[in-house]
Amino acid sequence: MRTSLGRYLALAIIVVEPVYSQQIWDIWQTTWDRSKLFTSVAPSSPINFVTPGPIGSADIVINDGAKFQSIAGFGATLTDTSALMLNNLKARNSGNYQNVLNYMFSPTDGANAAGLNYIRVPIGASDFSAGLYSLDDVNGDTSFSNFNINKTPSYVFSVLRDIQSKNNLLKIHLVPWSPPGWMKDSGTMNGGSLKSQYVGNYATYLLKAVQGFQSQGFPVYAISIQNEPQHSNPTYPTCLMTPDVEGQIGSALRSLLNANSLSSVKVVGYEHNWDTAASYPVQLMNSYGNAFEGAAFHCYAGSVRNQDIFHNAFPSKSIYFTECAGTIGSDWWSDIKWYMDNLWIGSLEHFSQAGLMWNIAADGNGNPKLPGTSSCGGPGCRPLVTVNSDGSYSFNQEFYPMAQASKAIIPKDPAGPFGQRIGVSVGGSIGWALRVGAYVTGRSSSSEWLRYSIVVMNWNDNASSGWNPQPVSTTIQFRGMQAKYTFPVGVTTLWWFAPSNSNVARGLHNATMPDVVEIN
Repeated sequence: MRTSLGRYLALAIIVVEPVYSQQIWDIWQTTWDRSKLFTSVAPSSPINFVTPGPIGSADIVINDGAKFQSIAGFGATLTDTSALMLNNLKARNSGNYQNVLNYMFSPTDGANAAGLNYIRVPIGASDFSAGLYSLDDVNGDTSFSNFNINKTPSYVFSVLRDIQSKNNLLKIHLVPWSPPGWMKDSGTMNGGSLKSQYVGNYATYLLKAVQGFQSQGFPVYAISIQNEPQHSNPTYPTCLMTPDVEGQIGSALRSLLNANSLSSVKVVGYEHNWDTAASYPVQLMNSYGNAFEGAAFHCYAGSVRNQDIFHNAFPSKSIYFTECAGTIGSDWWSDIKWYMDNLWIGSLEHFSQAGLMWNIAADGNGNPKLPGTSSCGGPGCRPLVTVNSDGSYSFNQEFYPMAQASKAIIPKDPAGPFGQRIGVSVGGSIGWALRVGAYVTGRSSSSEWLRYSIVVMNWNDNASSGWNPQPVSTTIQFRGMQAKYTFPVGVTTLWWFAPSNSNVARGLHNATMPDVVEIN
């Protein structure tokens, strides 16, 4: 009897052990020296989680019991300029155009692609348009009989449709840079404020913009009331807007959306810098919170930590990070360190559900811009991808770290959920050398193993005392098991699969291991 029981237990161990073991097969990397640029470096044999031993120089501890916000995605703004440059690329070199869109937007599991899925689109002209226009420029047309969604350049819709064909998970976030000029005290889209008598009319204008995009085949995920409402500039579309005025517009718009079968469209407030996170968006939510899903932030002033002020005041409200621009001529690796620390790890760490840069595309000088604008002065603003007049292109430091972050949270399954931030801490003698974000991605079937991913920046480059980039030997702790990996200086995204804790508790009777995708 004892012998038979021993054989039974041995057999049980043999059967169960592979189910309980987790393995790292998938690794993507961008290194400081550009030797790897969002490159798959999958190991020839898996990295196993095993019985813990001594910790490494850094020790990453995953706490999947601590769950935070779900991530809506990553992307940038499809300005008129971005759409024009991509449309020109399509005309000059259609193969390169398709390559750019696939590399940026394809969400296919295992693809050599970033899976970007969140696009902000201006309503009317911005500082990156060929000229000033709104969707109804007829003075006093409060009935909006002259409203025309096709005032938007046709190439915006054409390129957006092509992007949509690459990624059916696309989220479109509309935002105006200014109301029509006839609604403003400046008489122009450039600078000034909305006249108080047009608050209700402007809400109707924004409703019609949503309906217009829907009629073109683009479901709208969210709409903001005003881009940078604390900024007025006489050289490009801008509009000062107090929290009270924005709140009135948002409340009216929320009612109109609900009454027109558009209750799923989120209304987002603020859309401005971190520095006034404790005032403007807090006042907005205090007085008009029922109308707003949450607030959006930009990077141009203040600290990303200020997102916590808003989150702590309104923990049930969503936070979106929607704009930051690179500067042409700045240092490649220094930029990536800042982006990861403040945006693609940092903003999510401070409760953002989305991460966006400014222009998707522009030329090598950050052009074309609105004639006469002072926006993006000096050396110019750099886009995710530079498109050249000869039909060539190059991706910039704004793209690669974002791609690394996006890869960690895009759905594993075609119709599955996006990733959710979970708890993580870093210890060890040089734990300071790593910045880490951790995520879990659910599955379409409850029987499938969950995907656990980490995005790790090793910034141990000794830049302040010369230059001596050093890899960091690291242990990764997960559910009482340990894996080892040495992170080069750069950004690394890796993942493994494991059953949900509920499946572990049930003895894994229904859990199945995922298919392993190898990328050559």
